[in-house]
Amino acid sequence: MSKLTQLKERTLQKTEVFEEYNALAEELELIDKLLKMRASAHLTQEELAHKMGTYKNNICRSEKGGANPSWATLKKYAHACGFEISLGFQATTLTQAAR
Repeated sequence: MSKLTQLKERTLQKTEVFEEYNALAEELELIDKLLKMRASAHLTQEELAHKMGTYKNNICRSEKGGANPSWATLKKYAHACGFEISLGFQATTLTQAAR
């Protein structure tokens, strides 16, 4: 087990850290998918920005979680990497309980 994995496990044992980590889980998952798409397409941030008609800094912010990209931007990102993007939804337990 790597030192980073051990540190993560120890840190997540703290309730406040665990709750914050879970609150960011969806955002972190999106960032992970963006990075995997770009890596799969063998594109640098600069190359991707050029294909999207934007600036490298915009790509960097999106991949670091420092931006809130629109749906149109996410679609452009995916298409530039050779992917399609889709949106799904499901009822939460709250919604299901209200029925």
